[in-house]
Amino acid sequence: MSGTGPDRHPAVIELRQYTLRPGRRDELIALFEREFVETQEEAGMAVLGQFRDLDDPDRFVWLRGFADMDTRREALSAFYGGPVWAAHGPRANATMADSDNVLLLRPAPGSRGPAPGLSVRPGVGAAAPDRFVAAALWHFPPGVEGGEAGDAGDSGDDDGVRLILNRLVPLLAQAGPAPFAVLTTEPAANTFPRLPVRTGENVVAVLTSYPDEDAHRRHLADVMALPLVRDEILPGVERARTAAPQLLRLVPTGRSLIR
Repeated sequence: MSGTGPDRHPAVIELRQYTLRPGRRDELIALFEREFVETQEEAGMAVLGQFRDLDDPDRFVWLRGFADMDTRREALSAFYGGPVWAAHGPRANATMADSDNVLLLRPAPGSRGPAPGLSVRPGVGAAAPDRFVAAALWHFPPGVEGGEAGDAGDSGDDDGVRLILNRLVPLLAQAGPAPFAVLTTEPAANTFPRLPVRTGENVVAVLTSYPDEDAHRRHLADVMALPLVRDEILPGVERARTAAPQLLRLVPTGRSLIR
């Protein structure tokens, strides 16, 4: 099946973390990959990646993207007001305990949206790939936005957002695989209030794909061994953050384009 269609480097990205009712994750994934992939894309959005969370057997994580906030409103209105959701939405909702843990994000300055690892999407029933995806989420005070990548002026490295964008991300790319997405909070108001998103957030999300989790561990160890990271960058991030960072340990589903 074709993986073309909507823009694969979207300007607006939703990172959606669903808490499911016990034991029902595989049921939702099967339904999602059969009924909700092509039909969402036909409505004007990009279904970028679907994942099982290794730390929670009842969590389903996925990413979808939009060209802009107006397109998001139109696409979501078309899909959730259309016949596919009317037919299959109740069954999907029955698997979920909470679907409101949603971050509205955008590519960090100087970067593009998430780049899929595949140009052609596998068909329904495809086996999950042997890949590992790490998503690191850092939280900072609202209103502190990152500058252009590489802009490390006197004020540029005084806050955690710029420390990650301007200093940590380049070192991650030098020491191992470059992140396939570096995202920051989209500050625009939610254009589709029927689906809540987290507000008052200031998040930096760094997503990287690896052959396996051992490769991820080696990459982190190599970066942490750098004195600049250990002695300057991470202590600065620690001082600036408002909550402990979250690391999502993810494995792609069979039809995920990101892997």
